[in-house]
Amino acid sequence: MLIIFSVAIIHGQVLQNQTKFTVRGKVLESDTRNPITNVNVEVNGGAYTTTDNFGEFRIEVRIGDELTIRHKDFETIYYTIKSSERILVEVEPEINAITDNEYLSKRSKKIQPQFNWYIDSAEVYLKNDAKKSINFVTQALKLSNSKKENAQAYEVLADVNMYWKQYDLAISNYNISLENATTNAVKLKLASAYKENKNYQESIQVYNNINKRELSNYQLVTLHEGLGNVYKATKQFDKAISAYNVALSVAQKHIITPKITNLNSKIAEVYTEKGALNEAEGFFNKSLKLAESENPKRAVEEKIKVADFKNKNNNFSSEINLRKQALKEIESIAQDTVLNNQSPLTPQRQNYKIGSAYAYQNDIGNAIKYLEKSIEEADDKEDLIVQKDATRKLSEIYRDAGQFDKALIAYQSYVDLVDKLYMKKEQEISQATKFSKDLVAKQNRINSLESQKTLADTKYQLNTEQTKRQKLIIYSLIGGLVLLLIAAFLMYKNIRQQRFANNLLALKSLRSQMNPHFIFNALNSVNSFIALNDERTANKYLSDFSMLMRAVLENSEKDFIPLEKEVELLQLYTKLEHFRFKDKFDYNIHVDENITIKDFVIPPMLLQPYIENAVWHGLRYKKTEGQLNIDISQKTSNEITITITDDGIGRAQSKALKTQNQKKQTSTGMGNIKKRVSILNEMYKDKVDVVVSNYKALEDTGTKVVVTLKKY
Repeated sequence: MLIIFSVAIIHGQVLQNQTKFTVRGKVLESDTRNPITNVNVEVNGGAYTTTDNFGEFRIEVRIGDELTIRHKDFETIYYTIKSSERILVEVEPEINAITDNEYLSKRSKKIQPQFNWYIDSAEVYLKNDAKKSINFVTQALKLSNSKKENAQAYEVLADVNMYWKQYDLAISNYNISLENATTNAVKLKLASAYKENKNYQESIQVYNNINKRELSNYQLVTLHEGLGNVYKATKQFDKAISAYNVALSVAQKHIITPKITNLNSKIAEVYTEKGALNEAEGFFNKSLKLAESENPKRAVEEKIKVADFKNKNNNFSSEINLRKQALKEIESIAQDTVLNNQSPLTPQRQNYKIGSAYAYQNDIGNAIKYLEKSIEEADDKEDLIVQKDATRKLSEIYRDAGQFDKALIAYQSYVDLVDKLYMKKEQEISQATKFSKDLVAKQNRINSLESQKTLADTKYQLNTEQTKRQKLIIYSLIGGLVLLLIAAFLMYKNIRQQRFANNLLALKSLRSQMNPHFIFNALNSVNSFIALNDERTANKYLSDFSMLMRAVLENSEKDFIPLEKEVELLQLYTKLEHFRFKDKFDYNIHVDENITIKDFVIPPMLLQPYIENAVWHGLRYKKTEGQLNIDISQKTSNEITITITDDGIGRAQSKALKTQNQKKQTSTGMGNIKKRVSILNEMYKDKVDVVVSNYKALEDTGTKVVVTLKKY
């Protein structure tokens, strides 16, 4: 027999020489395309396997390993592994062994596109073009003639979903793959998908149900590492450390170098979260040393992890030193690798963190230097997130240094960046929604294709067995209905997740708008004192204002804060307003003694706009001294009521006093509050209720705001 040895066309990325990976192959007769079973496949390192009933094999190799393929019916083949390609061995019969007519007859048969070719193509485009990859899977499913091929196609489809963070679809497709053919490799992937989808108990169950005796050493490490990841995510730190240590022991025993580095790093992270800093530092030192022996990029990644650890422990000098080393190495890495803005290795991100570390050391000069460099690099690379954070930090440094003009300029830039980032996020959400819908549509098409194939098989059976035909039709219809229901459920769940993500982004945007609105209103007050040449009063007001601004910025990233903190913020804000308008009103803040205030949370800056309106639009125009009251009382065991009343001129008179230009404008603060309350109630099931009404029926009607707050 003659032998044709070829490699399928694969644009696979060449792996590091020391990294093990699984290579796939197939041995078949070139003329009939029939698979050859029980072919011996061996690697020059001990790994051994044979081809299955479909002529296929999988074996773990490294770049440079020699593959030996033996069988009694053809000559032994030797092949050196160069990349993660799919290997195809075609065994061609000798022409003399058959008649010329037979040979010509076999050669005249039209060769259809191969199932494996479409699967390989899907894997090539998996990380670059999800739609194209799924299209290739669809074509492969059309050519699928066995459950094994179905399982392989759905495994690749789930891999696409997994990479593009469509975890619901990944879980569904991995399960379909396992229904067609059970493999431990797919079980491990399914457990990981459950973990990423936060189905932690399902993930643990899948890991524990895998027969560990059937796993390779690498898979055994993957299993225990996966268990450690789940326990870490659920804050079961002792179990996480135990699982990681088992994985580390296997990796060390079998010299799986990359896993040894990663596991040391993960154990260090768990110890950090647990608060065992000495143990964490020991494992980080090991992981850093191991990473330096792997490759430059891995070494830099570990240095940045250790630098983050040093930051958490306030060891800023060591943090700065590590980040400066990393910056030098990033320059050489960037020449060969494109670093996107999401990567922690970007120079702008590291310069920002170095500047922040210098700020904590009160080294203002170096802090400003590195922050300005970060802002410049982030602007050049259009990294709005780092540019925004660095600009805000720079504003805070100028403020703390007493350079208020520069602080204000930097803060104005920060506000502009927040607006740009909000617009960009809106576009990204729109694109993500469209992308998600496209993937769901393609999934529906695949489900529909499977239904059509099932129906086609049923029609074929109609010509042979009448009784069997009826059963197959019923089963096919039920199967199609189940698939459609699954697709509808997945689509509904995906839409819910997308809506939740949209709400989170909208809340963040509204908070980002609230803070500049509030801060600039307060800065106007400072400006009025300065205009009156009342420097001492302005300084005192500015000192209190800086305390208030710090509290506002600390709370700005949260959906809810403890009610106790919000009360403190209100006391400070009301004190500032009273300081300016002493002759216009007096105020009183009363908190019922029976309230366990720490049991309740509230959206930050929810009450401040109502107090601001009371002072600026009600009490300020009152002819006599007014009264502002804030009363917090317990309504039921799960509800409290916050009542804000003023005896100012009231909403009707305030509206009448507005200029024509002012009437065209809407209140930023009040508009944002209404939107925030609406979104929060949608997300957290009517947690906040706000009612605004007149306080009195007299000339100065005043305003009464009642906020009802339920326990979280």
